[in-house]
Order: sequence, then structure tokens, then C-alpha cells
Amino acid sequence: MSFDARSFRDALGCFATGVCVATTRDIDGTLIGVTVNSFTSVSLDPPLVLFCLNRSAESLGAFERSDSFALTMLAEHEKHLSDGFARLPMPERWSAADFETWQTGSPVLTGGLAAMECVTHARHDGGDHVIMVGRVVKLAHRTEGRPLLYFRGRYDRLGG
Repeated sequence: MSFDARSFRDALGCFATGVCVATTRDIDGTLIGVTVNSFTSVSLDPPLVLFCLNRSAESLGAFERSDSFALTMLAEHEKHLSDGFARLPMPERWSAADFETWQTGSPVLTGGLAAMECVTHARHDGGDHVIMVGRVVKLAHRTEGRPLLYFRGRYDRLGG
């Protein structure tokens, strides 16, 4: 390998991404949520999406034990949710978050640009991450609003 981990991260940071919060409910009912920017669509038929979760994440066990999760794409004014779900202790992450439950019981954040409720379709090895694939069973989206973006290690905005 002719590059180091820092160079790899810097190169990956050149790809602007949206910011999502992945949520689930642990088997004891505990609300679990984590900020992710590794979200993508996989398939239209069946409707599949994925996100990746670091193997060292505090929330990994709950996502592995659960058979469902939700993903909320954050709007540009929801940086506080992104920061909270990335940095606060798990119980405190929910203090500034409004949510509802849909079909599976996973918490779905309200207010984002879009939300998808998923049943777990597959989990795959992704090196130091686990790739979580979900089949979308319900969704909602807004026709107005701008996304919260992440670019080169910081939040950014769409131009114009």
C-alpha cells in the first residue's frame, strides 16, 4: 500500500455526503441512535438501502440484535441532531429528538427530509465496519428543504 490511513480518509472526504441518523430499539426497549454518513440505496426491487456501522460503535450490538431499524436524512438546520447522535452518551442523544414509531417499533426521527423504516435484510463484513442492509417497509419524505451535508471532515451546505 503506497498510502496511509490519513491519506485514505482525506481522499474519501472529497465525496460530499448527506447525513443520516440510524435508529433502532434494543431487545430491552432501549432507544438506540447513531449518526451515519455511509448511507446508500442498493436496490429498487426489492427496495433496499444500507448503512455502515463501525465495529467499535457502542450501538453495534443493538443493531445486530434487532430485526429492524430506521434511517432519517437530516435537513440543513438539524446539525444539532447530527452532533448529538454522534457525541452524546446514548440516553442523552434522545433529549433533543422528537420521534414516532411506525410498523416495526424502531424509533423514527421526525422533522428530517426523509425517513425510512426497514426490516433487516442482511449484514455483511465490511472490514472495520458492519454493512447493514435493510428492506424498506415504510417511508416518508418532504418536497421542500435542503440536506445537511458533510464534506472534507466538516458540515457544508449546498451552494445557491
